[in-house]
Amino acid sequence: MHQISIYNITPKNRLFMPFLKILLVLLCVLLNFTNLVYTQNKQEDFSKVDAIIEDGIRSHAFPSAVLIVGNSKGIIYQNAYGRLKYEEDSPNTTLRTIYDLASVTKVIATTAAIMYLYDEGKIDLYAPVASYIPEFDNNGKGDITIFNLLVHNSGLTAWTPFYQNPEMDSPQKVKNAIFNCTKEYETGSRTLYSDYNAFLLGEAVERISGMKLDKFCRENIFIKLNMTDTYFLEPMTEDYRIAPTENDTYWRNQLLVGYVHDELAAILEGVSGNAGLFSTGPDLFRFMQMMLNYGRYTDERRMSPQPLQDTLFKSTTVELFTSKVTGLGYSNTRALGWETKPEPTKYPPACGNKFSSNCFGHTGYTGTSVWCDRDKDLIVIFLTNRVYPDRNSNEIRNVRPKLHDEICTILGY
Repeated sequence: MHQISIYNITPKNRLFMPFLKILLVLLCVLLNFTNLVYTQNKQEDFSKVDAIIEDGIRSHAFPSAVLIVGNSKGIIYQNAYGRLKYEEDSPNTTLRTIYDLASVTKVIATTAAIMYLYDEGKIDLYAPVASYIPEFDNNGKGDITIFNLLVHNSGLTAWTPFYQNPEMDSPQKVKNAIFNCTKEYETGSRTLYSDYNAFLLGEAVERISGMKLDKFCRENIFIKLNMTDTYFLEPMTEDYRIAPTENDTYWRNQLLVGYVHDELAAILEGVSGNAGLFSTGPDLFRFMQMMLNYGRYTDERRMSPQPLQDTLFKSTTVELFTSKVTGLGYSNTRALGWETKPEPTKYPPACGNKFSSNCFGHTGYTGTSVWCDRDKDLIVIFLTNRVYPDRNSNEIRNVRPKLHDEICTILGY
């Protein structure tokens, strides 16, 4: 049998060497990609899920949507629906459509940043907030800890419409107002979901790291996970694929495209711990897959015949932050930064009734959500711009649970 070795390559053969190298690189990328994207049995039919979302569009619950369903191995199903706006001349939604995540920012950016610092031993969850933000130590708030902010039992108010106050005309004035606020209830006595809590967590990240929150998250989280479409301050060059949110007729007097919808984050120039992040379905899946794999992820950019595993967070840290906090002396469904399966109200839980109690996720006011069920090895990313053209419709509160339940049914759960 004739063999070719590097010792007997002729000048003619050398001509093919560059092409051989390119072929080997492409083969490595393909092998890594097939390990990243996992396809379930083709018998699974998601047409009923598609119908739920399309019915939502027809009923004007939202004009556009992106859905990604997957597990710890990869993507099972993904699709894009509708147009960026209801108008017929509006561009079609694609998997690369960018959404304003609203409060999903709290987990993908802010909580993740706290997790990163916790792993590095740079933040103590039971330290007073004032030990990182000295200006906060007033009006009896010295007992509020980082833990209290994460579990939303700090005693602070839910939010304040600073944009309605003409005197609050600069980021520093708003920050000072939060630093000098008074408690609304006794710390640790109950849960009150609060934008103040998330803002202060983001501020703590900046004080500890010496970096702006957006830069910290980009360098330490998003770049590592190859989340190339995830930003706080979305480049204007990407406006063509950003789903618009509200036609703001009460403050900014413009259609918001790439301009953060949340008023507090807007006053803070687009970067805040409570809101401001923009992203796509595929980017969010990368993040949630890493979380489902307890901090491990595959970097498909590294050329290797076998997938190379990296670690973003310690497994114990992922477990700590995504498990429901107990022993508080009152009924609670919150984890640290994350939400677990909520108690039903007049609406079903956002993740539906079929998700197990061993789940974690978060929703965003603009119509976004990320949910992960450990017991079912299941991830659901569902992104919409339900606040277009205004925030009046709450129909997504019915569509979203029905969608998650149908996904579970299709997958046999």
